[in-house]
Amino acid sequence: MKKILVIEDDAKMRANMVTILQMEEFVVITATNGTAGLEAARAEKPDLILCDIMMPGPNGHEVLRQLRAEPATASIPLIFLTAKTDPADLRAGMNLGADDYLTKPVTIPE
Repeated sequence: MKKILVIEDDAKMRANMVTILQMEEFVVITATNGTAGLEAARAEKPDLILCDIMMPGPNGHEVLRQLRAEPATASIPLIFLTAKTDPADLRAGMNLGADDYLTKPVTIPE
């Protein structure tokens, strides 16, 4: 089974993501902030990371920078979860190496 790490500080959003992903039979690991997310990514080596951008501790952009700088986590695909829809914000994350974006709230088909 594929393992997905969800790094999201909003409890309701995190719970919704977990429910959606578990319904699709993924193993889900969660982290409530950037620091915990980095620790989980290093320890668990997930197949995919879904990461909020605006959160306490290192924000999503910093999480991505750190993951890409470490050989053990550099190739893990990362999709940002964001409420931001400004093209400049989206471009900034993509320039850092994000694989994609999902705009909150996330729906099941997405």
